[in-house]
Amino acid sequence: MLQSSTSYRVLMILSLVMMSIFGSMFAQTNPSKGPSPEPKAEATATPPAATDYDIRWGVKIPLRDKVELNATLYFPKTPDGPAPKTPVIFTLTPYISDTYHARGAYFASHGYVFALVDVRGRGNSAGEFEPFAQEPRDGHDVVEWLAQQPFCDGKVAMWGGSYAGFDQWATAKEFPPHLATIVPAAAAHPPYDYPSLDNVGFLYDMQWFTHTSGRTGQQNLFGDSKFWRTKFLDAYKKHIAFSTLDSFLGNPSKNFQRIIRHPMADAYYDGMVPTQEQFKRILLPILTITGQYDGDELGAMTFYRDHMANASPETRAKHFLIIGPWDHAGTRTPTDEVGGVKFGPAAIVDLNDLHRQWYDWTMKNGAKPEFLKNQVAYYLLAPGNSGANGEWKYTDNFANLIANPKTLYLDSKNGDANGVFRSGMLVEKQPNEGADQYVNDPMDTSRGENVEGVEPKDKTAAIDQSFALCIGKDGLVYHTSPLPKETPLVGCPKVSLWVSLDTPDTDLQADLYEIQPDGTSIALWNDVRRLRYRESLREAKLVKPDEIVKCNFDPGLFVARRLMKGSRLRLVVYSPNSIFWQKNYNSGGVVADETAKDAHTAHIKIYHDAQRPSSIDLPLR
Repeated sequence: MLQSSTSYRVLMILSLVMMSIFGSMFAQTNPSKGPSPEPKAEATATPPAATDYDIRWGVKIPLRDKVELNATLYFPKTPDGPAPKTPVIFTLTPYISDTYHARGAYFASHGYVFALVDVRGRGNSAGEFEPFAQEPRDGHDVVEWLAQQPFCDGKVAMWGGSYAGFDQWATAKEFPPHLATIVPAAAAHPPYDYPSLDNVGFLYDMQWFTHTSGRTGQQNLFGDSKFWRTKFLDAYKKHIAFSTLDSFLGNPSKNFQRIIRHPMADAYYDGMVPTQEQFKRILLPILTITGQYDGDELGAMTFYRDHMANASPETRAKHFLIIGPWDHAGTRTPTDEVGGVKFGPAAIVDLNDLHRQWYDWTMKNGAKPEFLKNQVAYYLLAPGNSGANGEWKYTDNFANLIANPKTLYLDSKNGDANGVFRSGMLVEKQPNEGADQYVNDPMDTSRGENVEGVEPKDKTAAIDQSFALCIGKDGLVYHTSPLPKETPLVGCPKVSLWVSLDTPDTDLQADLYEIQPDGTSIALWNDVRRLRYRESLREAKLVKPDEIVKCNFDPGLFVARRLMKGSRLRLVVYSPNSIFWQKNYNSGGVVADETAKDAHTAHIKIYHDAQRPSSIDLPLR
């Protein structure tokens, strides 16, 4: 959907964004792992379209406010006699219905009517496109219209990922009576991973808003990654205000200006997703799909956790979760490698067929899909990076799977942790005293110019070490001791930092890597935080002079990899200063309006003493 550049997912999120041009995950210059920024479309190849289907093009679906959405309907071919009634599957997309032609043909050739529906204001649909805002009511009305058609047996399901993963949850919260099941993949979740990552904005916003400008697709412009990186670098070097980015890029955008007016979690975004009470009432069978390198894993897992936290035991038993190794696009068309990280042949799952089996089971009294051996399926990556021996594992309870992490504490010798080759340590014993410092100078453009640049690192984003190696006075690095044996890392890492600084605000990021015995680096996890939102995404609280505050990095992103014997884990802590991120000039003002004149150099201290033990929770098994 939007997914794509966030941090680990930032560089990965953006480098991988450009790689799987319609959905990926990284936006900084280091592959770490974190949520994805914006909605993306589907860019990887889908299976060839089958030929045993019929279509009805240009069908108009009336909504409650008289606006009509455009649909292309795919029907099972029936050479003789009237077609029997069947469940209907549909996707609601801003990417123009023709993008998913092969999907429609596949499901029609397997006995379902499939409807490709353009969202309001896109393709041949009427109305004005306001991303994510209209899908709840519109999705409800599409379900009920389809259910009343002579070809429908009264059961309607949804298909899709990213934006079309989000709008399945948005539709479900309106409780259309004939909605039978949803299968949200890589679902974006406003406002957590769209239009920002936990209130930290992406320049990718405008790349996506340009992709969805007007009524037709802008795929070639959207996919010109060198152009976008060049423009992002130019904006970065000129220190333009983020709020002027749309005009700077040559596409003044009402949708971009709308998100500028909503810089934090608020009622505008609340209306897009289910409330706690609505989650309690969503009783459908659900199959959630995401990936460890999916830029929208944050969104997908937030929806999953919120539903599981509020649903009854009977309803929880109908909600299944798949966490593959994939990137954003791979949650629909899996690959065996992303950004240089190899997954192995077991990662290639026929998700079209799995969807078909799911729909057969939930709507046609078919057999339960064999792949769903338990409530949660996750992919355990093999040690090394050959991809061999990666395997699917199962559990009946996700909460139990991620329980009981091991806490390691940040430490250093003489306050020296400013680089890969003079790093601090991650240790089991809590230090009694100590602190490390780094500097964040918003006017320093060397990293964007010399490390990120305009040439995408698509094929190596998740194994590239150039970002970590460039860390000096502008960041901190910590390593564990070499692992004495092969060790599974299965769960959701968390970092807690005790911080002081001499400015009212700054952004912080934490990235986690495995450094294998031969020096190979594997991006595992990452997260970013704007310090003013350390206590709540709904309220800013600036830092007072000499105040020591706690900043938690706990996005709930899942990692499952067998770490090699002799590997070390590397934690990098720094302040994002990237061509891909909205720059925080540390003044404490309105970040979207800040420019060079507002810049304050922040001197940031990370404490690791008896009273303020900065730490990382690692799910080492």
